[in-house]
Amino acid sequence: MDETKIKELISESVSAKKHAYCKYSNFPVGAALLCEDGTIFTGCNIENVAYSSICAEQTAIAKAVSEGHTKFKAIAVSSNQTENVISPCGPCRQYLVEFGGNWDVIMTKPDMTYKMMKTSELLPLGFVQNPFLPTAKK
Repeated sequence: MDETKIKELISESVSAKKHAYCKYSNFPVGAALLCEDGTIFTGCNIENVAYSSICAEQTAIAKAVSEGHTKFKAIAVSSNQTENVISPCGPCRQYLVEFGGNWDVIMTKPDMTYKMMKTSELLPLGFVQNPFLPTAKK
């Protein structure tokens, strides 16, 4: 992926972060998901008093899937964390790898620096298909 597209995704994720509903953690997160056809869906984290949050990555993927998109090229994730890049939580890593192990995750810092890894690198030996489902290949 070229640097221009990476910077665009990072910028979109920063914009999405502004919509985060995080009054319990005060930890806003934004995500920008690039579909194979070039469409970008954004998402932010959404919390509630029962602490059953929806992460920014999950929001972006849910928006994309609900519009018929299931093939992705990259996702950028942003937060206000300055010491390290923001990385997807464990459940989000599983959520990402559900849609393939070879697409890019761009983890950022507020200064626009980033680290990029493949989804399978973030979740090695991830659970990718239940062999007991009727649709599983044998």
